[in-house]
Amino acid sequence: MHDFKLLIDGKLVAGDLIMDVVNPATEEVLAKCPRASEAQLNKAVAAANAAFPGWAAKSIEERRAALLKLADALHGRAGEFARLLTQEQGKPIAEATAEIAYSEAFIRAFAMQELPHKVIEDTETRRVEAHRRPLGVVAAIIPWNFPVLVVAFKMPLALLAGNTVILKPAPTTPLTTLLLGELCAGIFPPGVVSVITDANDLGGVLTKHPDIRKVSFTGSTETGKKVMASAADTIKRITLELGGNDAAIVLGDVDPKQAAPGIFAGAFTNAGQVCLAIKRVYAHESIYDALCDELGELAKAAVVGDGLEQGTTIGPVQNRMQFEKLKGFLDDARKNGTIVAGGEVSDQPGYFIRPTIVRDVTDGMKIVDEEQFGPILPIIKFSDKEDALKRANASPYGLGGSIWATDPTAAYDLATRMDSGTVWINKHLDFGPNIPFGGAKQSGIGVEFAEEGLAEFTQLHIINMAR
Repeated sequence: MHDFKLLIDGKLVAGDLIMDVVNPATEEVLAKCPRASEAQLNKAVAAANAAFPGWAAKSIEERRAALLKLADALHGRAGEFARLLTQEQGKPIAEATAEIAYSEAFIRAFAMQELPHKVIEDTETRRVEAHRRPLGVVAAIIPWNFPVLVVAFKMPLALLAGNTVILKPAPTTPLTTLLLGELCAGIFPPGVVSVITDANDLGGVLTKHPDIRKVSFTGSTETGKKVMASAADTIKRITLELGGNDAAIVLGDVDPKQAAPGIFAGAFTNAGQVCLAIKRVYAHESIYDALCDELGELAKAAVVGDGLEQGTTIGPVQNRMQFEKLKGFLDDARKNGTIVAGGEVSDQPGYFIRPTIVRDVTDGMKIVDEEQFGPILPIIKFSDKEDALKRANASPYGLGGSIWATDPTAAYDLATRMDSGTVWINKHLDFGPNIPFGGAKQSGIGVEFAEEGLAEFTQLHIINMAR
C-alpha cells in the first residue's frame, strides 16, 4: 500500500500519530494512515498564514494556471484515485470513476471564474466601486461520502480568490485527500495547501483557531451546529452544507414505470449516502401501489457487493457507526411499515445492507422524519397535493427536493413553494459548477458553486471616492 503523508508547509511529512483506515467492504485494515497532532495542526495553520500574502498578491491568472495544473495531474492519475476511493469509501468503481471525473471538471470550471470589481455608481459627485478581497486561511472540512468531490467543491474557489487552504478529511476516508495533497505539493507554493488528518479530535481546534478566517464545512447538522458555535468567538466566516431529508412528490399523472428508475437513482446513488439524495417519497394514492412495486423490483435487481467486483451497483455503507445507525432504521421499518424489498443485513464481512423499500408508513415515524443517510427509502401515500407539499415542508431540513409530474404547470407551481434550497422537476441530483447550491432551514448557511460560491470566500470591499 502507498506510503501516505500529511502535507504541511509544502512538505510531505509523517504524522506524529497513526490510525487505521478500514475497507468497508471487507472490514480489513486497508492502510496505516498518518494522524496529525495538535502541534502539527498549528504548524499547518502558521504555514498557511505565512503563505497567504504572497499567494494573494499573485494575479488571478497565475492562481488559475496552478488550478488547471492540478486538474491535469488528477486526470493523469484518475484510475489510481478511483480504485483507492472505492477501497476506502466503498462505492462501486463506476461511481468512483465518475466522482474523479466530476472533480476534475469542477476544478477546471471553477478555475475559469473571474473576480472583477464592479462600479456601483459613477456620477459627478462620487464613484463607488465594489471589490472582492481574499479572507486569509480557509479550513475546509470534508465528509466521508465524497472525499474527493467535496474537496473540488471548496478548494478551487478558495484558492482562486487568493486564500490559502487547510483540508481536513474525515477519519474514515482520508487516503484520497492525502493523495490529492501529494499532487498539490508539486504545484502550489509551500503553505498554500495543507492536508492534515485526525480521529475527530482536531475539528474543534481548527474551527476555534484565531488564525483561521473561514470554515467551509460539509457534514451533519449536529456537527454543523458545533462548527457554528466554535466560529463565534472570532466571528469567522462560515459556509455550512448540512443534512437533508429530501422529499420527492410524485403526482397521480406520472407513469410509475417511467418515473421509478429516476427516483431509485436519486435515492440509492452511493448507497443512499448523499446529502441531497431522495430520503422520502410522497406518492399519490392512484399510483401508490404501482410505484412501490416498481421501486421494489429495482431494489431486488440491484447487485450489492464489493465496489471493485464487476457488476456491483451498490456498495457497502461506509463505516460501522453508520451501519449500526441504519440497523435502527430497519428495525423501525419492520415495526411500523411493510418492507417491499430489502431489509436484510449481510452476515458476511462488510457493512452491507440491501436497498430497502418501505411502504405503509407516514409522517411522525422515525423512518420518515429522520435522515437515514443510507439505502432505505420510505414511500408515503397522499391524496391531495397541497397536503403532500405541507408535509414535505414540515421538515426542519431544506436541502433539496423534487416534483415528479406530467403536467409542467402543476409541477412548477409546487416547485416554487417547496421550502428547499434546490428543487428539481422530473429529476434529482442534477447540479453543476455554474449552478448555486445551498440549503434552507437547518440544512445549511451560505452558498457553494458559481459566482455566489466564489463570493463566499471573499470580503466585500467598497471604495467610495469623492469627485
